[in-house]
Amino acid sequence: MTSPDSPVNAPGVSRTAFTAAAARAAHLLVDAAPPLFSDPLAAPLLGARAEELLAYHRLHGTHPILAGARAEAVCRSRFTEERLLRVNSGIDQYVILGAGLDSFAYRTPPGRFRVFEVDRPATQAAKRELLDAAGIAVPASVIFVAVDFETDALRDRLVQSGLDPRRPVFVSWLGVTMYLTRAAILATLTVLGGFAPGSEIVADHLLPAELRDAAGNAYAEAVAPMAAEEGEPWHTFLSPAAMAELLRGNGFEVVEQAAQHECAGSGAWNRDDALKPSRLSHLTHARIPLSRRES
Repeated sequence: MTSPDSPVNAPGVSRTAFTAAAARAAHLLVDAAPPLFSDPLAAPLLGARAEELLAYHRLHGTHPILAGARAEAVCRSRFTEERLLRVNSGIDQYVILGAGLDSFAYRTPPGRFRVFEVDRPATQAAKRELLDAAGIAVPASVIFVAVDFETDALRDRLVQSGLDPRRPVFVSWLGVTMYLTRAAILATLTVLGGFAPGSEIVADHLLPAELRDAAGNAYAEAVAPMAAEEGEPWHTFLSPAAMAELLRGNGFEVVEQAAQHECAGSGAWNRDDALKPSRLSHLTHARIPLSRRES
C-alpha cells in the first residue's frame, strides 16, 4: 500500500498510464493464447493498484470496452516494437514520448539501445517509485527525461540528457496525440523533424468519428468522457491522410500506415476470446530520408 504522500498519488500523475499498463497486463490473464503482445512487467508496475485495475478485466473481460482497451494497447505496442527491433540502420537511440509505464527497457537485453523515457515529472517520479517497489532494476542504458511540455524545450531537454542529435533516433509516440491540440502535435513534429536523417517514428492517433466503425465509435463514446473526468480530455482526431500530411510537412516520409487488424500477422485475429480489432485508431511509421541535407 502506498502512502498518501507517495509520488504515485501526487497531482499530475497520468491515470491513463495506469489503465494502459493494466490493459497490457490483463491481455496475458484473460485473453487466449498466443498473446498478440507479451508484457510480463506491466502487472508489477501497477503496484498497489494492480488488484483493483486487473479485477475489472478479470470480472468483465468480455465487455467490448475493456476488450477494446486491450486490443488498442497491445496492437500499438506490438507494431512499434516490431519495427524498432528490426531497424538495421545503426539506430541505437530510442526516445519514448509519453513513456508512462512502458516496460521495454526493463524486459529486453540492455546494450542495443539507449532509451530516453520522456514524460511529465510527476509521472516519472511515480514510475521510479513503482520500479523500485517491484524490484525492477533500472539499466544504465535508461535515461529519464522529465519534461513539462508547456514550458520545456523538448530537443534541449533530450540533448541535455545525453541524446546525440547528429545521429538518428527512433521515436515512439503512443497514446498521446489524442490528448494534444493539433498545434501541439505540429510543434512536436517540428522538433522531431529536426533530428538527423535516418531517424524514424511510430505514432498512433484516434480516427475522426466518420472513419470509425461501430465498435470504434462505441469505445470513443464510452471512454472519452471518463478521460475528461480524469483531467485528460481528448482534443484531436486525425485521418491517416491528415497524419501523413503533418509528417511530410516536417521532413518525414511515410513508410507504412496500419489499422488495428493490420498490426498482427495473418490469422492472428482468428481467436476464441473477446479480442477483436476495431476502426478506432491508426498507426503511422515514418522516417527522415537519408538523402536530406542539413542547411
